[in-house]
Amino acid sequence: MNVKMPSKNSTTLLTSLILSSLIFLYLYFSLLSFSSPNPLSKPQFKPKSHSLNRCNFFKGNWVFDPNHKPIYDETCPFHRNSWNCLRNRREKMGVINSWKWVPKNCSLTQIDPIGFLGMMRNKNIGFVGDSLNENFLVSFLCVLRVADNGAKKWKKMGAWRGAYFPKFNVTVAYHRAVLLSKYKWQPNQSDQDGVKGIYRVDVDIPADDWVQITKFYDVLVFNTGHWWGPHKFPKETPLVFYRRGKPILPALEFSDGLKIVLQNTISYIEKEVPSSTLKFWRLQSPRHFFGGEWNQNGSCLFDEPLEDSQLDLWFDPVNNGVNKESRDLNQVIEKALQGRNIQTLDLTHLSEYRADAHPAIWLGKKDAVEVWGQDCMHWCLPGVPDTWVDILSELIRYNFVD
Repeated sequence: MNVKMPSKNSTTLLTSLILSSLIFLYLYFSLLSFSSPNPLSKPQFKPKSHSLNRCNFFKGNWVFDPNHKPIYDETCPFHRNSWNCLRNRREKMGVINSWKWVPKNCSLTQIDPIGFLGMMRNKNIGFVGDSLNENFLVSFLCVLRVADNGAKKWKKMGAWRGAYFPKFNVTVAYHRAVLLSKYKWQPNQSDQDGVKGIYRVDVDIPADDWVQITKFYDVLVFNTGHWWGPHKFPKETPLVFYRRGKPILPALEFSDGLKIVLQNTISYIEKEVPSSTLKFWRLQSPRHFFGGEWNQNGSCLFDEPLEDSQLDLWFDPVNNGVNKESRDLNQVIEKALQGRNIQTLDLTHLSEYRADAHPAIWLGKKDAVEVWGQDCMHWCLPGVPDTWVDILSELIRYNFVD
């Protein structure tokens, strides 16, 4: 049998085809590796200058949408009883939760808990501040639990309240620090001039509740303001401000003390919190007491949101209403944040409309209203803080590299 051997030209052609195929496959898989996300890699935050700024989630209107429903219900294990308005049978909860926030120049979608936790895999989110940040936190926990029924209560590292989501290795927690600076009660030995004692505030020392957690969280949301007034610290138990271990003289009023605390706290955050951490400062959550303060028969038994024309009557400091403090405090806080690497989470305006969405008299405990008055400060859950969660989750997403 005669076997025909390949010619030299055929061998050269075959070799060229093999080399070309190998080069093509190499280039193809190289490009594929660049375009395909690595499921094991951790997301990285974009620099602040790259954050999306075309969409202003904070300006818009509430639109009634009967198809708009909350993600969770009264069975969420992270509820706080007095905010669980479904369990406490607050009237018209179906109507309250059918109002949808619609920004003017863009759309706001309801958070996808699975997608969000997937994006945040191996990351941690912390809230630091007063009970309105706790209100925010509880909403967040109940929303995220929909994606992970194995979520467990988490109170490590001094956390006041929190949860760990094992499917995604994500922790979300709240650290209670109502003034942000360290403060403690010092009783008087004798009742001098009706003063029972003082609350000493060290303006240059962060509260122990959060000073140790600055490296643990990848996202931090701060707030303060709701405790800065005589309703929390009356004349018989005043705040007295200290610096470098000594009283500041002459004694400071609330507003001046707040300015110094903000200055020191923000400087500490910029110095001690890693630059890679995404930092937010939530502005005030407005109160809706009508007809008096919380301890003067103030009420919030409303059936629907306020109209645009009503907002200034309720909240403009010029009108001296009982709810003017939110805008007053926002001015002080926004000025302190100017030029700082902390993003403003301005949830005040959208929340001003919602006089209808507080626990009011449905507090879950007998005689609670007689003892504490109506709650026209915190929010029903599910409720307005769920919209806060939608906005925060979008802002976090925009700060991640795709």
